[in-house]
Amino acid sequence: MTIRKREFFCLLTVFQLTMSAVFAQQRQITEVAPGVKKITIGQTDQFSPYSFCDEKPQVATMQKLPAGKLPFNVNDIAINITDRGVLIEIPLDDKEQLYGFGLQIGSFNQRGLRKKPVVNDNPSNDLGYTHAPTTFYVSNKGYGILVNTSRYTTFYCGTTAKNVNDVKTAAQSNGGNSVDELYGSKGSAAGYVSADVPGAKGIEIFVFEGPDMLSVMQRYNLFSGGGALPAIWGLGVKYRVKADFKQDQVEKMAAYFRDNHIPCDVLGLEPRWQTAAYSCSYVWNKDFFPNPQNLIDSMKQQGFHINLWEHAFVNPSSPIYGQLKNKSGNYLVWNGLVPDFADKQASKIFADYHENTFVKQGISGFKMDECDNSNLNYGSSTWSFPEHSRFPSGLDGEQMHQVFGLLYQKAIYNVYKQNNIRTYLDVRASSAFASSYPAALYSDTYDHNEYIGMVVNSGFSGLIWSPEVRESNTVKDLMRRSQTAVLSAQALYNSWYLQNPPWLQINKAKNNDNELMADAKQVEADVRKLLNFRMSLVPYLYNAFAEYHFKGIPPFRALVMDYPQDEKVFNIADEYMIGQGILAAPLTEKADERKVYLPAGTWYDYNTGKKMEGGKEYTISTAFTDLPIFIKEGTVLPMAKPVEYIKPDTQFEITCYVYGDKATGNLFEDDGTTFGYDKGTYNNISLNYTGSKGKAARSGSFKNKRIIIKKWEVVK
Repeated sequence: MTIRKREFFCLLTVFQLTMSAVFAQQRQITEVAPGVKKITIGQTDQFSPYSFCDEKPQVATMQKLPAGKLPFNVNDIAINITDRGVLIEIPLDDKEQLYGFGLQIGSFNQRGLRKKPVVNDNPSNDLGYTHAPTTFYVSNKGYGILVNTSRYTTFYCGTTAKNVNDVKTAAQSNGGNSVDELYGSKGSAAGYVSADVPGAKGIEIFVFEGPDMLSVMQRYNLFSGGGALPAIWGLGVKYRVKADFKQDQVEKMAAYFRDNHIPCDVLGLEPRWQTAAYSCSYVWNKDFFPNPQNLIDSMKQQGFHINLWEHAFVNPSSPIYGQLKNKSGNYLVWNGLVPDFADKQASKIFADYHENTFVKQGISGFKMDECDNSNLNYGSSTWSFPEHSRFPSGLDGEQMHQVFGLLYQKAIYNVYKQNNIRTYLDVRASSAFASSYPAALYSDTYDHNEYIGMVVNSGFSGLIWSPEVRESNTVKDLMRRSQTAVLSAQALYNSWYLQNPPWLQINKAKNNDNELMADAKQVEADVRKLLNFRMSLVPYLYNAFAEYHFKGIPPFRALVMDYPQDEKVFNIADEYMIGQGILAAPLTEKADERKVYLPAGTWYDYNTGKKMEGGKEYTISTAFTDLPIFIKEGTVLPMAKPVEYIKPDTQFEITCYVYGDKATGNLFEDDGTTFGYDKGTYNNISLNYTGSKGKAARSGSFKNKRIIIKKWEVVK
């Protein structure tokens, strides 16, 4: 080759590289599903939250949603790639309200805040740290923005104004007379949301159109494959026994529930069922459980499902340690391997073992613990793998932390799905695009007000939250927490450090010494009444989850999602909708009464039947054995005769309570335990009341009748 030719090819190569760099900086905008646009620019990461989403978008249902229109041109989203990473700026209206960023704790309306949605095991303040962070927010203007990255990202939600030519003259401040005044003041307002993604060389952004907030969330959930539809028994009551219980003690606890007619569907076993727990062996401890198969079988005969606690860090004594040794990260946790769940082979090894050892044995679900991260608020908290870890798939520790819980639940869920068995899992971390996984999040935090706020926030991110009940300061605290649990996605009592149920003794030391309260039987009766209400509500909740799956409507959601134009609900973080017709307003131990705002329309106090005008605030008080809920006019509320547990052949005897002269409702009917509904094997039952007459109309292909309408009652 001549010198001239070599020069030509060198110049051609330089030109091609230059043009590649230019094109990489040019954005591409594509519609990837009805009402969902994807913006791509630069060299995007191989792995992102959406890259792990195997569920297909429910396109046909998304097409039926009303068309949305962004309040800005999608090209007005500024994206700059620099040596630092990627900076995104999304236009923001002066009066716009923002929500989301995952299962946020301590904040609700995110407008004016700096949020860094990072996975963390003990979230505090309003930094953005949480068990289930998402780089996704929703606006009351009817759109949602998802930055599709697993890198730590900081969002400035209209907080920081730029140094530009048209800076407005602002009123001067002397800073105040205290530290709080000085640093508590807000920065200059900005007309955009900035998202800072350090280390990124490119980015994907999903833009979800409305036209309203609820439609945005429907699109997001349907784009994620549709919302989760748990096994129907999972909507009953779950009780986790003490960590060091042996087989005979578990059997005695089961007998206690049945002998005292206290509803319970699931018994959870805590760490000591294994030979090693920190890290995990995933091998039955025969000293504690000499015959686990007998336990599983006998519990099944009594109507109990067994759920096993574990985490994903693999002990050297585990049968799968050798197979995973070279398919794990380069750092250990509790001397255990950290499986690279982004590697399909590693995930398969882990999942196959669980399938053959536990699922086929009859284990109905798992509690997947410790999959978040060490507490980032304390330098002494270092138990989890560091951010500079490396994994064979190519992920670093930062990226793996953000998706570890998501990939963990995906591996376990797929085992059940492949066996045509539905489940209801527990998980301590999650991420974006987790809508289709039936896994309830939980936390070692225990502030009741925060727990209520997390129920409200869960609906903005396609997440399920379980405000579990553990110990209590007083009987009042126990009952208020029990009310909240009953009015949530999972009614759970987590007694992992209690010998007896908390309603028999609220004091931990006395409980573990088997010293029961003098009024234990009365408190037990009060709890039984609340749990019977929960069992009555199961068909209604099950229908709400069916609408989550088929329509993308969050079963638990903030008032602002249903009433986005009502400024009075913009900051209400302690009330929420359950399904289509119930508004819940939980109380805590701190007060005997509370303020409740009822949005536009007419509402009914569930306990008294009193009719209440919407658009107003009321002061309410609720007895321990009542529920702080209000029913929207026009609702048919189907309530079942309570059962102690849900069997495969359980029939629900329904009383339809009618609120208003004309009212409607729905029920979903299928086998409750398999994925037959995905093949169309289910019924929809429409409930209609007009002209002083109620009518139930069943349509569908499911042959058995699990719903029996016994009577109609008009609430006046």
